[in-house]
Amino acid sequence: MDLVPLIDLIGEPQTALVGGLVLGLAFGVFAQRSRYCTRSAVLSAMGESDLKPLATWAAGFAAAILAVQLLLGADMLDVSETRFFSTAQSLTGALFGGLVFGIGMVLTRGCVSRLLVLGASGNLRGMLSIAIVAITALATYSGVLVPLRDSIGGVWNTAAIGGNDLLAHAGLDRWAGIALGAVLAVIALGVAAKARLSFARLVGGTMIGLTVAAGWYFTWQLSTQVFEPIQAESLSFIRPLATTSELALQSGFAGLDQGVLLGAVIGAFAAALISGEFRISTFSEPGTPSIWRYAAGSVLMGFGGILAVGCTIGAGLTGGSVLAVSSLLGLASMITGAALTQLVLRSTASRQADTAAVMAAE
Repeated sequence: MDLVPLIDLIGEPQTALVGGLVLGLAFGVFAQRSRYCTRSAVLSAMGESDLKPLATWAAGFAAAILAVQLLLGADMLDVSETRFFSTAQSLTGALFGGLVFGIGMVLTRGCVSRLLVLGASGNLRGMLSIAIVAITALATYSGVLVPLRDSIGGVWNTAAIGGNDLLAHAGLDRWAGIALGAVLAVIALGVAAKARLSFARLVGGTMIGLTVAAGWYFTWQLSTQVFEPIQAESLSFIRPLATTSELALQSGFAGLDQGVLLGAVIGAFAAALISGEFRISTFSEPGTPSIWRYAAGSVLMGFGGILAVGCTIGAGLTGGSVLAVSSLLGLASMITGAALTQLVLRSTASRQADTAAVMAAE
């Protein structure tokens, strides 16, 4: 991929912006059409719904790992100098931040990327949640919550365990990562068959994972062709929300993060509009939790996502696809936090229903 002509034409930051815009557009379209959401997948695994959300998520997760591991195996990508492996990553941040993030995404009924897609589809609850996530993420990324973030994140990191590479810890070569991706792909196909997932939704989920792989390939190619050194990266949404908020307050250049955000919003909006699914949704709809629950969940996701160095996409798929221990640990904590919170909400709802039944019988 020769990016030099484009770099010469519009400059390095603008090239990153354009690349991010294309990646974001693809993500927005496929996320809207496939209803890709980690929170929905967790609830699906808990029996709260059918298996379709879990099957869709599994397709994306498997595709991301398999595609990225194949790129690494073919020497078409090098992630050794990325933030995941060039510097120590916080394990306490992954554990605590992931847990807090998981709680938040159940309270708001969607992870950050899902809320962004919902907001672009006319959901005012999603719009409000994203605004609060962005403000909290900025405060945690470079504002008043930095001391709290550092005090938690600095307790235990990957330097203490000898690195962040899962394959290195296991004493395995790259073929094992490819094999793992292939096994996960087979499992994902099995879950999709059991769920009777539509072909379109299966493709949509798979394309989410392939978009992450494309992000890695694009940014690595860009890193080898620019004058100012940059690190290879891929999709994330919690960091872009923080950096875009920071950019709005200071002078600076838009780049990959802003392109990804803008592209995702435009892609999801266009997909919702074309499919006839664009609809204004408010807090007044029956069965909708209170605005305070959404606000609390958004704060937890904003803080937890930055502490865990990624959301369910940034940590779960981008970091997970390169088999970074901290990211996989963060994803596991997010899933755990979401599952525990759903159990609490389910128990509370059951007790309230029992109380109402008793009162009605008296």
